[in-house]
Amino acid sequence: MKAPVVRYEDIAAQAGLKGVTISGSEKGKQYIIETTGTGVAIIDYDNDGLPDIFVVNGGRLDAEQAPTHYLYHNLGGLKFEDVTAKSGLAHTGWGQGVCAGDVDNAGNVDLFVTQWGQNALYHNLGDGKFRDEAKERGLTTEQRRWSTGCAFVDFNRDGFLDLVVVHYIEFDPAKTPRPGDKSQCRWKGLPVLCGPRGLPAETVSLYENDGHGHFKDVSDQLHVTTPKNYYGFTALTGDFDNDGWPDIYVACDSTASLYYHNLAGKGFEEIAAKSGVAYNEDGREQAGMGGSAGDFNHDGRLDIFKTNFADDTHTLYQNEGDNNFVDATIDSGLAVNTRYLGWGTSFLDFDNDGWPDLIVANGHVYPEVEDGHTGERFKQQRLLYWNRGDSQFFDLSAAGGQGISDVHSSRGLAVGDLDNDGQQEIVIVNMGEAPTLLKNLAPVAGSSLTVRALTASGRDAIGARLTLTVGGHQQIDEVRSGGSFLSQSDLRLHFGLGKATTAELTVRWLSGKTESFAKVEAGQIVTIQEGKGIVRKQPYSLAKK
Repeated sequence: MKAPVVRYEDIAAQAGLKGVTISGSEKGKQYIIETTGTGVAIIDYDNDGLPDIFVVNGGRLDAEQAPTHYLYHNLGGLKFEDVTAKSGLAHTGWGQGVCAGDVDNAGNVDLFVTQWGQNALYHNLGDGKFRDEAKERGLTTEQRRWSTGCAFVDFNRDGFLDLVVVHYIEFDPAKTPRPGDKSQCRWKGLPVLCGPRGLPAETVSLYENDGHGHFKDVSDQLHVTTPKNYYGFTALTGDFDNDGWPDIYVACDSTASLYYHNLAGKGFEEIAAKSGVAYNEDGREQAGMGGSAGDFNHDGRLDIFKTNFADDTHTLYQNEGDNNFVDATIDSGLAVNTRYLGWGTSFLDFDNDGWPDLIVANGHVYPEVEDGHTGERFKQQRLLYWNRGDSQFFDLSAAGGQGISDVHSSRGLAVGDLDNDGQQEIVIVNMGEAPTLLKNLAPVAGSSLTVRALTASGRDAIGARLTLTVGGHQQIDEVRSGGSFLSQSDLRLHFGLGKATTAELTVRWLSGKTESFAKVEAGQIVTIQEGKGIVRKQPYSLAKK
């Protein structure tokens, strides 16, 4: 079985992505807030058919002027214009993550940005501008909180997007020990910033949409609130037990991860330990950062891939059905790397052969490791795994091109077809640097199909499940908000078809209705709408603008 030729190159500078991401001091970081970095979103905010890029920015503890977020408008041909100043996307706190969804079913995608402080809901006004309406819509809190991951999810299937928000630590610099002050503030003999262990932990919040884009905190009554024993990072949603109701997985740092099983929209039960996704196969807590969902072995069930701290492997939880997962990290060949500290990640099909591959962004949290003679590096390369189609992954990182081997201390990652050519690009946030934009410049033999799914009201159908059948093989994926590490990938779904020229497409809408489309041709972007069928077709060659 011959591995494909892959050549990822970083084209961010020539594309116009030049804004530097700030996360505290570059060196001599004193607090954990300076290490977690930020997320990135790929969204089509102006509905012109070309996905745009939004990069969350952090802050500095000693700076009078806060940095700005970055909104890059896609001009076509992988060229972008910085339109932040005229978009209304003001920087209102120390930014962390981002997720996207249309909160009022107006047909324009909105942005929710998690922060240390008060979170922001940037309502898309439809004219290229956004307005922070978090307070008016019920999404602020009495006290400032440190929120990290988020995802819009229609948990009760009423046609309106609800919101899950993950919180990390109850953080107060005045009450936090400094590097080296306590035993947990040392790492391999080096004095380093403290946390998360030893700092007060947090929990998870769920907000229900009232049907008018206003939200009510239903965390307690729907059993989403946990004891404050968890350092939560990334929210990953999906119908993991195939019962038609979206569930929620939370990757947690240094504590057990969480899995909220949806009880038919009436509440949730947290069953991560019972389901096998709280720990690794040794029953050990891991420092979980990011996560992605995908059916890597074509068995019709969504599996979970989670990134972890250095001196550990990342974890692949294979879905056995009925809320039962097994740790398949070793069996799948994904235990070959242990020296990388992983963050953003995504299943993607970089060779269009119909089998989901994996990309991982890495980077250490302690700049001091460069001088500590520990063998660790603050800036690290990416990892690229090729899915062989036999339940095995092959580490293709060494042959993935300079864009994979380049070193950065990276955090958020998002995937999307930015130039509408049938191949997915990768955007990665780098600490203290401009972002990375990875383009695969090697020829790709396989064909592909891109699908945008819309509800009857015209918004992106978050939670819809798409099944693509080619040559007896079935691929599944879901329209998803959030995931990766505090990031948002393209809401359109990409399917590799290999050598096939047509495929059968089936969509299970969140309403429960199912529609099928026979002999959908490859090489195009297809828009389907609930109750209306295929409403638009665009060949890749005509969709580049």
